[in-house]
Amino acid sequence: MLQSYISEIGRSAKSYCEHTARTQPTLSDIVVTLVEMGFNVDTLPAYAKRSQRMVITAPPVTNQPVTPKALTAGQNRPHPPHIPSHFPEFPDPHTYIKTPTYREPVSDYQVLREKAASQRRDVERALTRFMAKTGETQSLFKDDVSTFPLIAARPFTIPYLTALLPSELEMQQMEETDSSEQDEQTDTENLPLHISTDDSGAEKENTSVLQQNPSLSGSRNGEENVIDNPYLRPVKKPKIRRKK
Repeated sequence: MLQSYISEIGRSAKSYCEHTARTQPTLSDIVVTLVEMGFNVDTLPAYAKRSQRMVITAPPVTNQPVTPKALTAGQNRPHPPHIPSHFPEFPDPHTYIKTPTYREPVSDYQVLREKAASQRRDVERALTRFMAKTGETQSLFKDDVSTFPLIAARPFTIPYLTALLPSELEMQQMEETDSSEQDEQTDTENLPLHISTDDSGAEKENTSVLQQNPSLSGSRNGEENVIDNPYLRPVKKPKIRRKK
């Protein structure tokens, strides 16, 4: 009830204040509000001067805490003329410094080679340590086993088997030669028929020439014998298959 009464006094005083083109209500606005609400204003001085009134002391004055100065680096920029003075100041100059979040890649050849060598060395050491921890090891010292562990050599049951079996490189070369021979065979099968007719005509001409010059036939037979010899055949380079 008291809260609604005080709220109504403030609302009415504000409305009278705005009605007279003012922003802050005065004492006259409050008196008019009390009169409109039916309150006798003449009883207020007698009520204020009563003997048994409660005196409310003023709150103690406390010193405002001193705000610590912020750490500054450099001199701040002043405001331009179009910015009012009550606006906050510009931040410190170090806030405008650009720091990249990533490093530029190294392009020096020597540095890259050294880095690759160190990485390879680290990988080899890590692999040897892993093998030494997980597998069988041999120690150089009888008393201390864990100082210089060496990976134990595992003897093969059939030691000569590695010499008989082809290596991976030889198997790859054999596969490449087989694939090149298959490609050549498919190319010869896909030749058109008119080439065979031309070959027959050329063979007839060659036979006529050989009949006239028998010395050429002897040389041709000698060449065929050389090619048929497997130990004297020319070296064929393996055909590299391109990935599709």
